[in-house]
Amino acid sequence: MERWFSAGLQKWYGINKRNLPWREVTDPYKIWLSEIILQQTQVAQGLSYYNRFVSNYPTVKHLALATEDEVLKDWQGLGYYSRARNLHEASKYINQEHKNIFPDNYVAIKELKGVGDYTASAIASFAFNLPYAVVDGNVYRVLSRIFGIETAIDSAFGKKEFQQLANDLLDRKSPATHNQAIMEFGSQCCKPVNPNCEDCIFKNKCFAFKHGLVSQLPFKEKKAKVRDRFFNYLVMVDKHKNIIVNKRQGKDIWKGLYEFPLIETKKEIKESGLLKGKEFLSVVKKDFAVLYTSKQYKHVLSHQHLYAKFYVIKINAFSGEGQKRMPFKALEKLAFPRLIEKFLNDCKLNEIC
Repeated sequence: MERWFSAGLQKWYGINKRNLPWREVTDPYKIWLSEIILQQTQVAQGLSYYNRFVSNYPTVKHLALATEDEVLKDWQGLGYYSRARNLHEASKYINQEHKNIFPDNYVAIKELKGVGDYTASAIASFAFNLPYAVVDGNVYRVLSRIFGIETAIDSAFGKKEFQQLANDLLDRKSPATHNQAIMEFGSQCCKPVNPNCEDCIFKNKCFAFKHGLVSQLPFKEKKAKVRDRFFNYLVMVDKHKNIIVNKRQGKDIWKGLYEFPLIETKKEIKESGLLKGKEFLSVVKKDFAVLYTSKQYKHVLSHQHLYAKFYVIKINAFSGEGQKRMPFKALEKLAFPRLIEKFLNDCKLNEIC
């Protein structure tokens, strides 16, 4: 079906492809690393993380033997930390169930934690040249525009329709090159905003270009609701310059990362109101002094906007069980969310305290 499409893509790719390290290998472990890192991440940002992981964990066994804290620290700043936790869990599964040999078929690859249809197809085709078509955001965009598909990409029917079309268009003799080509084309030419339509090799065949629908396709039927959250961090320090940190648990954001004791409020709260509140007094108790109040930091996540302030508080003694306390220097070894990392880079705790 539509042989012109794959042939055109692969010719374009041969001329325009970027030289990226994971394209120079067929090692499924390294390809897997790159695919997980590049989920929700631009290549420019992900490249340094890929190089770090390959250097620190050259094989799946090295990754499996690392601690979660080590993996999260190396992931720090990349966001969507469930990817790192799933990566680590999957490496331990490969270590235990596959004797450190990365699975070589689509079904077994998809059994790995954090691996869905797209990632399994990418690894199967790139590492083993198996005929599985990838469908990611780039592919949705290219197919919807060129072939004029107005079915919502976030609907169950739409996902099946696009997957079937991708399967039909796949060059089964060269699935790896075909898949790399369509994703690269979507990333470099058929971009979400300001696509390079005038120089596009498919300009004369593109439905969206002919009908003025480029900016409207692909179509989504659901709009994510954005939730505002207000974080008040208590950076509590004693006379010995020990500080309290907690490890985030539960199903909320940043699971497994460290933070300072947190009071979350439904709306922005003044410092005077925070200091008089029951939750604050239950944590800090008495005999304290606020040494520094930060500016408000805004941190944008996919479905949440976080507004955070940090209060550096001098206390005589720590109270409460289960609190992890450590000297300032030890903070460098912990994985913090990017929001807290920004505060630590701005705030000179040694000077303030």
